[in-house]
Amino acid sequence: MAEHCETAQSGAGPAETGREPHGWLGLAFIAPSMVFVTGLFVIPLAMTLWMSLYDWPLLGRQTFICLDNYVELFGDGQLWQSLGFTLLYTALVTAAILTVAFPLALLVDRPLRSAGIFRTVYFMPVVIGFGAASTLWMWLLNPDSGVFSRVLLGLGLVDVAPRPLESFWPALAVIILAVVWKTAGFTMVILLTGLQSIPQDVVEAAKIDGAGIFGRFRRITLPLMRNALLLALVLNVTSSMLAFDQFFIITQGGPENSTISAVFSIYLASFSSYRLGYGSTLSFALLVVLVAISSMQLSFLRDRPEEGR
Repeated sequence: MAEHCETAQSGAGPAETGREPHGWLGLAFIAPSMVFVTGLFVIPLAMTLWMSLYDWPLLGRQTFICLDNYVELFGDGQLWQSLGFTLLYTALVTAAILTVAFPLALLVDRPLRSAGIFRTVYFMPVVIGFGAASTLWMWLLNPDSGVFSRVLLGLGLVDVAPRPLESFWPALAVIILAVVWKTAGFTMVILLTGLQSIPQDVVEAAKIDGAGIFGRFRRITLPLMRNALLLALVLNVTSSMLAFDQFFIITQGGPENSTISAVFSIYLASFSSYRLGYGSTLSFALLVVLVAISSMQLSFLRDRPEEGR
């Protein structure tokens, strides 16, 4: 009996010691990601929080002012105006992207030979950078040499070249149109992945039971695509809240500073007014807003009913 115990103990030793290197091996695998996240997120976040406690000019000596920047933030009318505009833009552009991307996903999900070509065509604008895409739309909208003005004048639809960037709502509509053209393809791919994950036997069973197209869409497609829709919603809302390039290049904040986004206001505070400390305060405040909005969206995902109930 003692020999068996000794054998069991001696056999357990190598197995236990054999497990130890696996922990260090797993740590070694995630070490590059940890370094990446620490260097590009944790350290910059800590530096931003630290700078927000200072009067930090672009040139000159920094002065510790504790929470004065945060006190100033609550009375900054331009900030609240830009945040309100950003929320309005986010709501409109997110709804527009989903409205366009969902039908595109349904279209390219059909078993057609040309479906792959359409997927590629719809996705092509996504690979263009926002700066390049904004410059392209700036050229298209030029009232003197732009394509749109020439086409409208050539067809006799207008007598004078339109200038949509000189009024708020036309300028916002142009921005939304450009962003939908640029990003709808990416959302289409996300929704297409959700469509293709729906079990075909469920769809066939619904057809046998006599469910029509709209009935299958409402009772099968939408519920089973919930996760894909939520992912598309979170990504679009986050990217819209961080919008900068299109406003900086196309509208330049106009007309009358009515299209200054939240990130644009951070840029103006940091690099136009040369107040890096206050710009850091605005950045940290925007991060808090983004975390709050994302948490509300993700709460719907966490609260979904369990399958099989």
